[in-house]
Amino acid sequence: LGGTRWAAVGDSLGRIFEAAGATVTREYYFNDHGGQIDRFARSLVAAAKGEATPEDGYGGQYIHDIAAAIVEQKPDALDGAAEEVQENFRSLGVEMMFAQIKKDLHDFGVDFDVYFHENSLFESGAVDKALEQLKSSGQMYETEGAWWLKSTDYGDSKDRVVIKSDGNAAYIAGDIAYVADKFDRGHNLNIYMLGADHHGYVPRLKAAAAALGYNAEAVEVLIGQMVNLLRDGKAVKMSKRAGTVITMNDLVEAIGVDGARYSLVRSSVDQSIDIDLGLWAAQSSENPVYYVQYGHARLCSIQRKAEEIGVTSEAADLALLTHEREGDLIRTLG
Repeated sequence: LGGTRWAAVGDSLGRIFEAAGATVTREYYFNDHGGQIDRFARSLVAAAKGEATPEDGYGGQYIHDIAAAIVEQKPDALDGAAEEVQENFRSLGVEMMFAQIKKDLHDFGVDFDVYFHENSLFESGAVDKALEQLKSSGQMYETEGAWWLKSTDYGDSKDRVVIKSDGNAAYIAGDIAYVADKFDRGHNLNIYMLGADHHGYVPRLKAAAAALGYNAEAVEVLIGQMVNLLRDGKAVKMSKRAGTVITMNDLVEAIGVDGARYSLVRSSVDQSIDIDLGLWAAQSSENPVYYVQYGHARLCSIQRKAEEIGVTSEAADLALLTHEREGDLIRTLG
């Protein structure tokens, strides 16, 4: 639901920026490179073979459903060497998950202009290009067999490992290439929406931009706090690993799209929020979304009535509104 919160908040921000005249690109950055996806693939392979979930893997019925769908689509998915099998389940599993994510977001009223795959930065050579630029400009140095970004030069608490001593890229390598990609596409403000455990990313993303020669102030990072789901006043536990994950669809099914979106955007992103399913599903004035919808309906009614009797902003004599409270009323209605 943290990700669902960002879908609602990000789309709302996009609408506000567009209403203010900005050109907005809504972009979904899909983490399909590295250890997390490898664990996902191994979990799918184990499920397809009827084996126990790997110790560091993902459990839950959805893993078994995806594994079964992969075998149905590609009957020979389990044939071949271990690496080939792993790649079969990784690529098809990611494809299936991503198709489902796009559909769920569309049903939620959120559509993205760009679906950006992290893995594409490695396949296209963008990561190598960005890191070579940092090495040649002296922004990276080698020590203890690893390559480090001089991020402390730009306000970070410590320098960051970019290429580990085993030669593999750290997470920040993709982040560095992605910063360059966004600026090179002409964006003059890049708003990152990250999860509650990503506070350390704020200085490192700004440092990456500055080290590459871009304006660090044009990188803005919003950190979203946790979403707690309550039922009968008790917390509903969520765990992606254990398979008791609560999805966007679950929330929408319980309280509707409007209720779900409004419950997620009405509070500051700096604070965690509690969503009581009983309250938000109630068909009464106690339900915050019903109250807002009722207010919207009344305003639309006023607008219709004004048009019926010929009262328009062009025809109105606003000079007659001289009292301070009249101004307050008009501004409030606005």
